[in-house]
Parts: sequence; C-alpha cells; structure tokens
Amino acid sequence: MRADATKQRKAVLALLTALVMLPVLPGLSRAEEGGSGHYAPGAMASFFDAFPPDPGRLAVFGFYTHYMGSAEASREIPVAGLLTFGLEATTDIATVGAFYRTNLSVLDGGLAFGAAVPVVWLDTRGTVSGPLGSTEAQDDASGIGDITLYPLMLGWVREGGDLRYDVRLGVYVPTGSYETNKLAVLGKNYWTFEPGFMVSYLGSKNGREASAYAAVDFNTKNEETDYQTGSQFHIDATLAQHLPLLGGAGGLGATGFYYQQITDDSGGLAAQLGGFRGRTAGVGPVLSYVRKVGDHDLVSELKWLPELDVDRRLEGDFIWLKLALAF
Repeated sequence: MRADATKQRKAVLALLTALVMLPVLPGLSRAEEGGSGHYAPGAMASFFDAFPPDPGRLAVFGFYTHYMGSAEASREIPVAGLLTFGLEATTDIATVGAFYRTNLSVLDGGLAFGAAVPVVWLDTRGTVSGPLGSTEAQDDASGIGDITLYPLMLGWVREGGDLRYDVRLGVYVPTGSYETNKLAVLGKNYWTFEPGFMVSYLGSKNGREASAYAAVDFNTKNEETDYQTGSQFHIDATLAQHLPLLGGAGGLGATGFYYQQITDDSGGLAAQLGGFRGRTAGVGPVLSYVRKVGDHDLVSELKWLPELDVDRRLEGDFIWLKLALAF
C-alpha cells in the first residue's frame, strides 16, 4: 500500500510538472553550500505574487515559513567550512516587506520595486567531520537573515486585470550573520542575482487560476570559505479554483515546484566533494482567501509543500503562511 501511495504522489507531481514546467535537462542535479540556496521552493507560486495590478498602489506583506528537513546519515553537506553528515535543520522565518507600483509606463507596461526583510530562527544538528575524527554537534541562532531587494519589476496587466505577467530582478544581500565553523548561520555570506519571469491568470468570471514563476539564480563566491555555489534553475506553479466565500473569495488548488542546480560548485570543500549537485521537487495543497477590508484588499494564503523527489540535499516539508494588504 505504501509503495502504491508513493507512486500516486509521484504521478501527481509528474502531471503538474508537465502542465506548467519547461523541459528539464536530464542527468543534472543540484545542491549548494549549506544544503540550500537563497530561494525557497514555493516562495513565488500564485496570484498572490504576481505584478501589482494598479499604478500608484502600495502592498505590504508578511510571510511565515516553517521548514524541517534532514539529510541521509551518509550524505555530505558543507556548512560554513564544516563537512557534515546526517545534517538536520529546523527553520522558522518571519518576513515583512512591501511592493510599490509606480505611475510610470515603459513599453506599455508598468514599473514596480520592492524589498523583504526576514527574521530567522534556526536550529541544526549533525555529525561534523574533522582531522581528529567525527563529533556530534548542535547549534542554534536567531536574528536578521539575508535581505531581498527587487530593484526592477517591469510588468503588464491584460484582459481587464485577469492576466498579469512581468520580468523582475531579485537581489539577495548578505546581511545575515555568518561565522565559519558554525553549524547554524543566518546568512549565506554571498550575493545572489535572480532574473525571473512571473505570469498569473485568475479569471474574474470563472475563478480559475494558473500561475507560474521561473528564474535562474547566479551566486557570488563566499569569500570566507572560498566556496562558489553553482547557478540554480527553479520554477513554481499553481493551479487553483476560486469561488465566492463569506463576502470574499476562497481558493483551493495545488502548488508544485522544481529546483535544480545547473552548474557545478567550485572552490573550498567543493574540490573534495566533486561538484556536489542535487535537486528537489514537490507538490502540495494551497488555500487562499481574499476580501475587502474597508477600501483595502486583504489577501491570505496557506500552503503545505512536501519535498517528494530529493537528491543530495536536505529533505523535508515547507509550510507557508502569507498575508498582504493593498492600499
């Protein structure tokens, strides 16, 4: 029965992937220093994350992200200059930020920009390998993580607002605390530049939603460890149905993600680990609710995204809770 259930979950993932994803290059896999990149799977996946529909409006938001993951006992994961085995991590992140769409028009589209500031609580444990042998270690940390800036979003709103799409640039700034030879670090200690494309259709008459975000992350070198994390491709997508509910609109659907490193790691411990690539993919349910609060739009979203196909990185579940208020 368990094998049949696993096959069914993978079949659902394959179907959603086929509907919304670009072809994936066979044989490639992904990982990074620390076993994760700046971008978290499922972060940009639905109408909630699409280009702001109205000029001159400000949207403020708050995200809560919970992740609990672990690696196989024999899996090597480099962390802040340490070589670990059986790494386990529990992460809680509270993020606040805002997007503002200007009144400017470029190429018949609009210009917007934004920023997000995360506060991170991290608890890690694992086996650390050193010149004198292996030891069990546990560490925790909390504080400001790496800030995300969106200095450029160029987007278009079509079909009476039902269709929105944009190109954007995300910049992850290494503002989180970082110290070599620590198992729990709040930042990556390198910059990431993320050009991406977002498209979202939400029918005002039929309530059907199809949204997707695809991007490539380019990372600078971690100067403290001489580790260069390779570039990553990732795509998130959501299919959902929205219906009138309690004076607003409720949505029910599924979100899928695929995250794959496309170039080798280099320098530092990467020379010992040999490129160190892996990947992750998953799918899970998403709930949303939208309603008016006075003259403002209040949007909420809750999703659970288990990782179903993982190689050479931590494996676990993502839980996202998002709230936004548009002025």
